[in-house]
Amino acid sequence: MDLPINFMTWILSALPIIVLLVLMVRFQWGAAEATPIALAIVFTTAFLVFKAPVNLVALESAKGIWNALIVLIVIWPAIFIYEVTHEAGAFEVFKNGMQKFSPNELLQVIAIGWVFVSFLQGVTGFGVPVAVGAPLLTGIGLVPLWAVVIPLLGHAWANTFGTLSVAWQALIFQTGITDVGLINSIALWAASFLWIFNIITGLSISWFYGKKEAVKKGLPAVLIISTIHGGGQLILSQINQTVANFVMTCIALGVIFLLGKTKWYNQPWSIKNSRIMDRSKTVTTESDNPNEMNIHQAFIPYYALTLITLTILLIQPIKRFLGQLKFSFSFIETSTGYGVVNKAVVAAFIGFFYFRSIKHIGANRLGSIFMRTVEKTVPSTIAVVGLIVMSKVMGGTGQIEILAVGTANAMKGSYALVAPLVGVLGSFMTSSNMASNILFGKFQMTTASILNVPVETFLGAQTAGGAIGNTISPGNVILGTTTAGILGQEGKVLKTILPIAIASALFIGVILFVYLMII
Repeated sequence: MDLPINFMTWILSALPIIVLLVLMVRFQWGAAEATPIALAIVFTTAFLVFKAPVNLVALESAKGIWNALIVLIVIWPAIFIYEVTHEAGAFEVFKNGMQKFSPNELLQVIAIGWVFVSFLQGVTGFGVPVAVGAPLLTGIGLVPLWAVVIPLLGHAWANTFGTLSVAWQALIFQTGITDVGLINSIALWAASFLWIFNIITGLSISWFYGKKEAVKKGLPAVLIISTIHGGGQLILSQINQTVANFVMTCIALGVIFLLGKTKWYNQPWSIKNSRIMDRSKTVTTESDNPNEMNIHQAFIPYYALTLITLTILLIQPIKRFLGQLKFSFSFIETSTGYGVVNKAVVAAFIGFFYFRSIKHIGANRLGSIFMRTVEKTVPSTIAVVGLIVMSKVMGGTGQIEILAVGTANAMKGSYALVAPLVGVLGSFMTSSNMASNILFGKFQMTTASILNVPVETFLGAQTAGGAIGNTISPGNVILGTTTAGILGQEGKVLKTILPIAIASALFIGVILFVYLMII
């Protein structure tokens, strides 16, 4: 592809992204309203500037619609699970159960919004941590906006080696690297950068809750959990990248419950005027009802989701069998395995029939649950399809490549500063670290060779940036706003997270730049 890479084509390639961000962040448009405008710009520049034939745009649009199903099959079942759980009154039980876990309100937020969603990213991924974490956080009293922001940040560090390392494997496959020593070196850089972001995440959540006072109170938990998360993943990444995240998030999940029993966190503690809390809806009461479910019963749908996921991923005969069940069209490079599609649906129905059996859902309530699910999914479906079509057309017409190559050409020796931002761009456009690694892995590798720097540094920065980019990818944001009940407020979420995501990527870029200047 002979692309015209100059300032004008770079600006025109960036224009849809700029318009999307301005409409959502500055003017507070919802994703469903802003996406069609950005998509119209992409189509216009594709035809008039990048000389795309109609059949190419149509084909890429068809790919986008098909690929959108991968995201939508996360959104629909996740909302269905939420509606089933809400109908049963399980979130109130969960909220009261968290008080028993620890009366320290900050630790409750950390436990759900960072530790638990990281565990979910380790076993499920595909946006499930955000879709599940947001309603759980509203259940313990968070303002819905913050209930979306916190799991978006909390799960992202686990995005490279989570889900049994699918994003990592995509990076290695795309670059064609087979040398074990080099692979381990890339993993070392990636895990180091992700550890930095993990610490930033824990401190940010504490800061959101109550600024300096909360950071001081939460610091022991943040340091302990981050050492397990980031340090443990770094060590295991040199032994087995596939389970590096899964093992450490499991350990951290156990440790956070132990921390709730320590002298630091076993006494009631909260900040009265915390901006992220809405305590008007969180008056806890002890029930005398002998049929009242306990916290484990309330969590049945999510236990089922975790168990089904682990069964599919870890039991090889089942994984191989479900991996053979695919349906795809000849134009698409990837296909959808029904095992991935159905696990959340199965978990939702398990929850429904269980809650019905203990008389917490009426026998005739399934229809109303479905109707509420459909009502919530229609706007998010429009936005997701539009965003993914937009990314496919931009990729197919070379606009994403122009953005990356143009940036590298302009920065030259200073490119290390923005290498993580290329990964961020990829995830923002595709809502996937895996897709970002596929899109830009080879480019980062080539750029490293041209600049004569160790290839492992740029590849580590690429996938770390891709993980950070998941905090601001519109697809993930929509998952959170939908299940938190604030669909249409995606701009407010982005406005809150964008500075942290960009600053984190730039901080990693500065570290990389300084290192390359020294060696």
